[in-house]
Amino acid sequence: MRAVAFNKPQPIDADTALIDIELPMPQATGHDLLVEIRAVSVNPVDTKVRASAAVEDGQYRVLGYDAAGVVKAVGSEVTLFEPGDEVFYAGAVNRQGTNAEYHLVDERIVGRKPASLSFEEAAALPLTAITAYEAMFHRMKVQDPVPGAANAVLIIGGAGGVGSVAIQLARRLTDLTIIATGSRPETKAWISELGAHHVIDHSQPLAPQVEALGIGFPAFVFSTTQTEKHVADVLELIAPQGRFSLIDDPKEPMDLRRFKRKSLSIHWEMMFARPVWQTADMIEQHKLLNRVADMVDAGDIRTTLNETYGAINAANLKRAHSMIESGRTKGKIVLSGF
Repeated sequence: MRAVAFNKPQPIDADTALIDIELPMPQATGHDLLVEIRAVSVNPVDTKVRASAAVEDGQYRVLGYDAAGVVKAVGSEVTLFEPGDEVFYAGAVNRQGTNAEYHLVDERIVGRKPASLSFEEAAALPLTAITAYEAMFHRMKVQDPVPGAANAVLIIGGAGGVGSVAIQLARRLTDLTIIATGSRPETKAWISELGAHHVIDHSQPLAPQVEALGIGFPAFVFSTTQTEKHVADVLELIAPQGRFSLIDDPKEPMDLRRFKRKSLSIHWEMMFARPVWQTADMIEQHKLLNRVADMVDAGDIRTTLNETYGAINAANLKRAHSMIESGRTKGKIVLSGF
């Protein structure tokens, strides 16, 4: 089968940063589904793994952590799906990825593809939907108010893949006032279209802009990018006993003592934690994705697909990686077919 892989970490402009290869057809066993891949999307994690992960000599690492496709075969312990089902999911970072014609994935982290979406539109959603949902509802628990705080959430990086889904989930599933950040006219417009009540500029200090809204100290802050740049503002603007969630990897260590003064809680979200560690509740990702599919089909959430880059091959994936690394994406980049 055809696949796109790498065999040593390199900058994306290197000729062999990603290459087209042939691999044996995988076989489904246990809880695994064998999925024929129809479309994939590209996330920051793809670029981070490509640039840093070691690969054994003579071996290839296939990237890709978002996919939509059709179940072709199932393992002996599978109970949730059968061949012919259309599915979408985000896979696991410790297994071979979705940039291949066929892919193995544990059924417990797979959801039914929204019937109202194309494969390309569906592939844009799984990783970001899981990340946003887990961060807000499983980690920060935005459904539980913070006493005395403004019933509001600040989403830093509102136009990115995760931010774009987080705005919609917060708007549809909570009564929170949603403040989201963007810096360019087109990203600010995108954020407003998705349902944010207020848009502020993350190229400027955040705390004065939040104060100017006149709503008080937000109970929740969800940082999706450049946390180290904004942490001082977060400490100033968040409510006492507030909850702070982040998903990126701050380039500078955070001094956790600074969070003590307001008795703030910190909630890391790593959406691969459940599948990597085979947690007792990993089926929550199956349930979560099915709920997202229901919301999409009901018209409550829209796909965050922004651009399609053509077929799944090394040249197009290199272009997508370059765009992700530029930090100027809006929504998601999708590739489809071989």
